Amino acid sequence: MAANEEEDASYIDYEAFLDPSFSPSHFANTLVLATNNPNDTPLDLSTPLSKVLFDAQEVDSHIDLLTTRSAIPLLTHTKDQTEASGKIISEIDNQVKSLNESYKQLEKEVIQKHAEADEVRQVAARLWETLKLGRSVGRCLQLGRQLEIQHAEITTSSTGNRKEDHRALVRCAHTLLSLREILDKKTVGEEGYKLDRVNAIKSLQDTIIAPIEKSVRNASEQIIREFNIGSASGTATFAQSEEAKARTISAAVTLYLISPTLSAKPDKWTPQLLLQALEVYLRNALQSSIASLARSLATLPSLDRTLAEVSARCQNIIALEIILGTTKPPAHPLLPAHKNASSEKSNLLQPLLAYLETGSLASYFWRTMAGSLATRVQEIVNRGGVSARTLKTNRNAVGDAIRECVIQGSQPPSTITTAKVKAPKGEAEKSNGWDREVAVMVGSVVGNLGR
Repeated sequence: MAANEEEDASYIDYEAFLDPSFSPSHFANTLVLATNNPNDTPLDLSTPLSKVLFDAQEVDSHIDLLTTRSAIPLLTHTKDQTEASGKIISEIDNQVKSLNESYKQLEKEVIQKHAEADEVRQVAARLWETLKLGRSVGRCLQLGRQLEIQHAEITTSSTGNRKEDHRALVRCAHTLLSLREILDKKTVGEEGYKLDRVNAIKSLQDTIIAPIEKSVRNASEQIIREFNIGSASGTATFAQSEEAKARTISAAVTLYLISPTLSAKPDKWTPQLLLQALEVYLRNALQSSIASLARSLATLPSLDRTLAEVSARCQNIIALEIILGTTKPPAHPLLPAHKNASSEKSNLLQPLLAYLETGSLASYFWRTMAGSLATRVQEIVNRGGVSARTLKTNRNAVGDAIRECVIQGSQPPSTITTAKVKAPKGEAEKSNGWDREVAVMVGSVVGNLGR
């Protein structure tokens, strides 16, 4: 027992070598300092090196001794581990074989069928997309054919002998909106998705939709431009006035419906095409009136006839204002519901008044004309001659004629009033309601004549 303890005893400090903080360089430095004087110039490295080699031999001998003494237990343990590993491997092999067989059966019954089912699903999804696309194409082509028929009703009535069907413009507008409702929805899942890739739809847009929309727009704008209630000659009957009113309403509603909606926010949307057509009508009336009145002021004998024409134009504008004021905007399918709900409480006149920043079209007509006439009168006075002297001499008569023109022109036509349509504010009065407009018009002419 004592011999074994002596054999197991060792002078090597195993604790130092097993310490996690052990540093080989620090250990070597300690050995060198222990066997040498730090002041010596040639250091003796053979002694510490011999000690290290001797320690290594001691460790090697100790390992041999331990392995020799414990050979039988080690071999027995190794044999037990090998036998246990063999048994585990045999059991695992059986389990792996069983697992492989189960996987093959699963692959046959599930995975292959799932792959086949996935192919069927892809085919069904593509067929469904094709079906939806085909339905959208079919609907667009049907609407395109319907649009052609409706447009033919307009062109036939305008070129043939039968009465013009202005309501066909509104029908065309609704069909165009139905087509827009499909073609403008291009996001995934919507009805118009991938429609722009179909050649038939491209051809439909280029050869039918775009030309007909342009034709409908031009026809509606022409009706607005040619609006005349016949008040100048006084020969228009009530039936003719009602027909002109109906044509104008159809044109206004058509332009309201086909005005673009994509580029504007729903809350700030305005009927752009309608406002442009009405602005052109007002601008033409103003330009014609200003030009003719400027010529007549230079040649006074034609002033009465010119003032009658100007008065008639203003009466047409008042008639247009009454018609627009009594016409409610139609429901627009491309606008939000709250926008249509608010439109039901308004009329087609309100957007125009807001656009022109005025409270009355007649007031806008007279005030705009007065602003331009002042410059024309100044030009006549500056040129001098007979025209300027005659105009200054007859300033009172000219002022009275202009006053009467404004008062007369600010009254609605008789055919409109007999239709029991509510007139704009101030139109029932003869002159008191238009005193400002009278003063502005008279002042733009008489006020610029000097003394």
